Amino acid sequence: MAWDFETDPAFQKDLDWIDRFVREEVEPLDLLLASPYAVNDPERNRLVKPLQAEVRRRGLWACHLGPELGGPGYGQLKLALMNELLGRSAFAPTVFGCQAPDSGNAEILARYGTDAQKRRYLEPLLANDIVSCFAMTEPQSGSDPLLFTTKAVRDGDHWVLDGQKWFASNANYAAFYITLAVTDPDAAPHRRMSCFIVPAETPGIERIRDVHVAGRRADGHSHGYLQFRNLRVPADHMLGAPGEAFAVAQARLGGGRIHHAMRTIGEARKALDMMCERAVSRPARRGTLADKQLVQAMVADSWIQLEQFRLLVLRTAWLIDKHDDYKVARKHISAVKAAMPKVLHDIVSRAIQLHGSLGVSDEMPFVEQLVSSYVMGIADGPTEVHQVVLAKELLAAVKPADGLFPSRHRPALRERALAAKGRAKADHAA
Repeated sequence: MAWDFETDPAFQKDLDWIDRFVREEVEPLDLLLASPYAVNDPERNRLVKPLQAEVRRRGLWACHLGPELGGPGYGQLKLALMNELLGRSAFAPTVFGCQAPDSGNAEILARYGTDAQKRRYLEPLLANDIVSCFAMTEPQSGSDPLLFTTKAVRDGDHWVLDGQKWFASNANYAAFYITLAVTDPDAAPHRRMSCFIVPAETPGIERIRDVHVAGRRADGHSHGYLQFRNLRVPADHMLGAPGEAFAVAQARLGGGRIHHAMRTIGEARKALDMMCERAVSRPARRGTLADKQLVQAMVADSWIQLEQFRLLVLRTAWLIDKHDDYKVARKHISAVKAAMPKVLHDIVSRAIQLHGSLGVSDEMPFVEQLVSSYVMGIADGPTEVHQVVLAKELLAAVKPADGLFPSRHRPALRERALAAKGRAKADHAA
């Protein structure tokens, strides 16, 4: 039996270094640069590239990837302990080579890409010479793929795509988009779509507009509203076989959800740290805010929420490592995804309250963190969908009661207990 809450000393040294490095070298970039995805910005590269080189030198680059792709092949549990430190900074995942959506897109390319696709797209993506976009959702259907209408029709050596994509992350910086389109409308629902690599320079792509998350810098990375009009994609740019888009997409979404949760721990802990500092620093009529019982309750509730969530994330990561299969941990991933927005929202809201007017100003990061909590409730599937997935899995394992009353109905239990007692008494007498 193994049940351990300790990190091995060698990896703990790595974590201690990551903690200091992110705090001292990486977090300042959040205040100086527009976006970690602006790979053509000379100032961004001047500041980011040396940090990436130091991470590589320490063997901590792209730890989610196996050695064949230039990473150390860490399991999800190690990644969880790393990502909760990286979650404090918008630039940290890029400095460590594990930023979304590139990490998930790299996973797709590694698993489904041809040798030619890997050379053209995967290799520069892993080096962070380019960034990518996952263009899945559509304006009329959100993230429900069964309602997608973007279509692709075969025409000789090309597929011709027509339709719209919405909230395509990093569309303004991406060198290519991975997108889904209906290729066989008459097939079974989960076999209707195929997955394509679309180079950003392809004629027929129109950026209707760049959409920005409220409160984020307008000169940063956007979430594009895209129009595909008679967009011709070479036939060899399909990822996987025709009709496999669901399988391809799920190859990235399971990992993406748990990694979002790992980083959210870091975001929430940053808010909790600021809350605690404010409590002990801010004078009140008698003592400080930390001497007020309601403030103490806010701090305690925040710590409890965060630790409960962290343990759920770590256990989910452990299960994925144990079984090497996201499907086995499906309900745990859904539970993590459903819990994540509320944990971040509640802790940040309390931090805002303790900071008063300063908390709602742009001189503190709380409002952006609060918006992030809502983003986490939408990204990679809305909270409600994951609640339904979790509930269905839990209820499917439950056997209905045999009779009219529940199996724990006390009169029936008492009757069975008396009968068992009587049999025992009779056996003893015999």
